[in-house]
Amino acid sequence: MKIAPATSNDLATLLSFREEAAGWLRGIGSDQWSRPYPADRLLSTIEAGEVFMLRDGEVTAGTITLTSEAEQGLWTDEELKEPSLFINKLTVARRYAGRDLGGRLLDWAGDRAYRANAKWIRLDAWTTNKALQRYYTLHGFKHVRTVLEGTAVNGGPRVSGWLAQRAARLAHHGFTDATREPLPIASGG
Repeated sequence: MKIAPATSNDLATLLSFREEAAGWLRGIGSDQWSRPYPADRLLSTIEAGEVFMLRDGEVTAGTITLTSEAEQGLWTDEELKEPSLFINKLTVARRYAGRDLGGRLLDWAGDRAYRANAKWIRLDAWTTNKALQRYYTLHGFKHVRTVLEGTAVNGGPRVSGWLAQRAARLAHHGFTDATREPLPIASGG
């Protein structure tokens, strides 16, 4: 499998991934991702080079967004001084479930962060999705705190405030990496 930057041609695939994941989550009793994600915001992250696609030949098996921008109101000023990359929208197509592709994408993100001179890979997960929180903990993330106050970027109530981090480190993720070498990040993102 190969990981490569997303292009604007991937927008429909990414939106359908989100819908598929939201449907599956509804089926297990979670309201995560129940609101449609704005296509224009997703397109801007693609154009910024922050979205990556995991491809199995011509089929997209998964996606991950990796950015140096933290969502406002989640991390402290002191934490933001530490060079970090932030994981968002990790999704694996249901037909690829059970193969630990998500874990390998997390390893790829940690490897990329390390090569960009980051100290941490960080994420915020849905506050009510205990299974997802356990998943990240099992993949080496340490819970930092849960933020319930404030509003999300989209103006709604904060629902994704379970914060966790893992040290950036070299990893053998097993993917062919068709991305450019990451640019070094400085302290403070």
